[in-house]
Amino acid sequence: MSVPGILIAAPSSGSGKTSIACGLMAALKKRGKKVRSCKCGPDYIDPMFHQEVLGISSENLDLFFSDPSQLRQNYENHCKDGDFVVTEGVMGYYDGMRMDSWKASSYDVAVKLQLPVILVVSCKGAALSICALIRGMVEFQKESHIEGILLNRVSQMMYPRYKQMIETQLEEMGHRIPVVGYVPEDDAFHLESRHLGLVTPQEIAHLKKQLDEASSILDQTVDLDLIEKIAELACTKGEQKKETDREFQIVDRQEGKKLRIGVARDKAFCFYYKDNLELLEQLGAELVYFSPIEDQQLPERLSGLLLGGGYPELYCRPLSENKSMRQEIRNAINQEMPCLAECGGFMYLHEEMSDSSNRLWPMAGVLEGMSFPTGKLGRFGYISLRMNEENFESGQDKLLYLKAGESIRGHEFHYWDSTDSGTDCVAEKPDGKRRWACIRTKNHLFAGYPHLYYPSLPIFAERFLKKCELWEKEK
Repeated sequence: MSVPGILIAAPSSGSGKTSIACGLMAALKKRGKKVRSCKCGPDYIDPMFHQEVLGISSENLDLFFSDPSQLRQNYENHCKDGDFVVTEGVMGYYDGMRMDSWKASSYDVAVKLQLPVILVVSCKGAALSICALIRGMVEFQKESHIEGILLNRVSQMMYPRYKQMIETQLEEMGHRIPVVGYVPEDDAFHLESRHLGLVTPQEIAHLKKQLDEASSILDQTVDLDLIEKIAELACTKGEQKKETDREFQIVDRQEGKKLRIGVARDKAFCFYYKDNLELLEQLGAELVYFSPIEDQQLPERLSGLLLGGGYPELYCRPLSENKSMRQEIRNAINQEMPCLAECGGFMYLHEEMSDSSNRLWPMAGVLEGMSFPTGKLGRFGYISLRMNEENFESGQDKLLYLKAGESIRGHEFHYWDSTDSGTDCVAEKPDGKRRWACIRTKNHLFAGYPHLYYPSLPIFAERFLKKCELWEKEK
């Protein structure tokens, strides 16, 4: 690490990581620090929260999507102009991509980046048992990277007793790990919703005020100087262990004018990995943002379209009533303009979309069928995506985004489904025990529910831009 930083972790979800991480970021900003944030795992919402509410640029850190060298490079690139980095963990500290594995967990990220960890522990309804829990977390792996304990849901009166008990017990077990502070029961730390598709400007103003209150509390109850010292010490501990991981070398497009790629971005389409967009830019794309809700026409001189995920189901009426935009997108794709559409973007391309009240709304009409609510989370989690070779004749894969034997990584997370999710690819869980057909693709279109991480197979993005380049020449 070239910039001091910490990772906020906990034994399980629901331990208060998000509100505490955000409160610490706000408190450090008040100290004049140029804070950068990161989020372990594939989640879009927390990074959006960091950006929209705190005004802090955020990056996903994911060891299923990235190999260790890529992870370190992404981290360094994101944080190099900051003073301090706060990384928010995901789920429980050791919870990985499988139930019995810590691979791709917050712990795995801490190891790969050599980050010191501040473990958040809730003390609600427990006394000495807290020490047993902390010992288990510290000793579960030989080098846990846990360098500090932050107690949640503790009163000012009880904190000194908890601190003395925990530090004494840890010392007797051979661990010199300080308790760095406490978080009291307070409404400032209760974040009701992080579903940014529902957050209005007025709600954002309220959240900013709430986190300002949280930061003021933490400034009094947490030893921020000690946390900074822990981070700085880890930053200067010596050279990191070298690893011989492959690195993809980006090959820039030939010199000339950049390809203009239209990117749908508004309150209905807001899920984009920063790394995906940056890779497209590095490969020669100029990203031009537009709103399928507000804009009546596509931007001029486009060579391709990117329709990302988000919450189109919450905005069926304005999306449907914007007939000119629906027509523009339908015409562009029917004229074989290359398009990548995932999850929400895929839903928008259907003939119809059902809202949560089961009312049907006309959509872009590029793909036959409708998307509809299922009332439950479907096909949740990490996947590897490969082409379904049974659907294509030998040699036909040369025209496609994925070739035989290749796979790209991603994840699925959706409560809506489709009458035709496609069969052109096969998605497989990391343990190989579950797989399903998905994706509707043609030479120019690649559409389906999976959210893809382009750097896991950079040539996928290269092929997209190559198709855009050829389309531009032939139109």
